[in-house]
Amino acid sequence: MKKMEYAIVDIETTGGNARGSRITEIAIIIHNGTEIIERYETLVNPQKEIPIPIFALTGINNEMVKNAPLFEDISERVLELLTDRIFVAHNVNFDYSFVRHELEASGFKWTARKLCTVRAARKIKPGLPSYSLGRLCNSLGIPLENRHRAGGDADATAILFRKLIEWDDDKILEQMLKKTAQDQRLPPNLHPDDFNKLPEKPGVYYFYNEFKKVIYVGKAINIKKRVATHFTGHSVNAQRQNFLRDIHSISFEECATELMALILECTEIKKLWPAYNRALKKFEPKFGLYHYQARNGYSYLAIGKQSKFQDSLEHFNSLSDGINVLQSLANEFQLDYRFCNYGWKTGAIQTVETESTNLPDIHVHNNKVENAIQSLKNSKKTFAIIDKGRTEDERSIIWVEKGHFYGMGYIPWDTPITNLNDVKEAVTLYKSNQYIMQLIHSFIEKAPRKQYFLDKI
Repeated sequence: MKKMEYAIVDIETTGGNARGSRITEIAIIIHNGTEIIERYETLVNPQKEIPIPIFALTGINNEMVKNAPLFEDISERVLELLTDRIFVAHNVNFDYSFVRHELEASGFKWTARKLCTVRAARKIKPGLPSYSLGRLCNSLGIPLENRHRAGGDADATAILFRKLIEWDDDKILEQMLKKTAQDQRLPPNLHPDDFNKLPEKPGVYYFYNEFKKVIYVGKAINIKKRVATHFTGHSVNAQRQNFLRDIHSISFEECATELMALILECTEIKKLWPAYNRALKKFEPKFGLYHYQARNGYSYLAIGKQSKFQDSLEHFNSLSDGINVLQSLANEFQLDYRFCNYGWKTGAIQTVETESTNLPDIHVHNNKVENAIQSLKNSKKTFAIIDKGRTEDERSIIWVEKGHFYGMGYIPWDTPITNLNDVKEAVTLYKSNQYIMQLIHSFIEKAPRKQYFLDKI
């Protein structure tokens, strides 16, 4: 450790992410593992207004930075201080992302090995009440003057760093600095054990914040590999930086197949509504097939927008999907086109005047509509998808009841299946939705032999 040189860095900024905010102050302390050998500190003109909350936190205002150098004016000096040195900071990814972004804007491509004193302190001094710089310094008796200014925080971090070296009997810092070390990429508040225990199998994973609330749910064919991709790259957008800072722990649920993982991901997002999930929250069918009887006594079928106050016979993602189904029913059962509405708006019921000529017999017509509806219901089959299990000793079951997802679960591999209803008891019930049924139908198209009907066992 003592043969290396370290650049201990702290910055103050106009905001929380490197893409939309700028550095207002930077301090760099060069350390050889034993003592400080050089120190650099300066205010920086961010070329934008400093928000009031930032001024309240740091004490740096627009007047103070008005005549300070621009970052591009100090970029060569900063690059010189950082080159061939290990970049050290408290919550290192925050400072690193800003400095890297500012250097790139000044025309310099720069990367460095990183060391996070938050992660290092958690490993070398576990069990402390907090690892924020202020509270950590208080717990360890480290003087911290000029808090929330680059120079004061960098000085405290340098003292913390030296003490961590002294306390590091197990050579934890050396392990952290290996290029392949997980600490180079894991979020600062995530314990490595959470990552290490992830399986390389299909399933669903959950990210939690410091209050143990789920903030993200994802699915994967290989859970460990997929989770690792969240932590790679150097994106500086605010959402990603906030996301990584919010991750404090991970859990997972292993699934037998990718289809089961997709279904579980969808149901968990709908149930938990995690802050950082977006796509599946918005997935709702937009159109439905409705049946109504007008005052003139005739039955109508109509495609219209989904309504919370009316139950539809079937629902669709697009208007064209609904029109195709209604057209097929109309052709098969020879329904009078005047009683089929394509693109009906909820609440705007359209009817045919009873005085119109050539109207079909009302009883014959209504019977045809009823037969069409019954045919649609009968087309919704009950079946199971039987596939491999999580281990060689079991099989997985996905159960669909009358066209709707019912649930899924597992049975022992040697369980005889003489009646499909025998496996229904093994499944855990879940709520169905159009997205899940799309997943199931897409799977069946690719693997029809894994679909089993009640009358074919």
